[in-house]
Amino acid sequence: MHADVHHLLHAARASELQCDATAFRRPRTSLRTRVGWTLVEVGLRLTTQSREATAPRTAAFHPA
Repeated sequence: MHADVHHLLHAARASELQCDATAFRRPRTSLRTRVGWTLVEVGLRLTTQSREATAPRTAAFHPA
């Protein structure tokens, strides 16, 4: 196979693969959106912890 034919076949296949890859690319999200969803996830994890881990330590204090 001549080098020119090999190069043409390689270029054609590369362009096909690149077109296919752009069809499956996820849309880019802004940094603000990603940070916001991360904060939402952290907040949900904090609110779903067990009650014993988040209970205030005022049970031992008895006012006179």
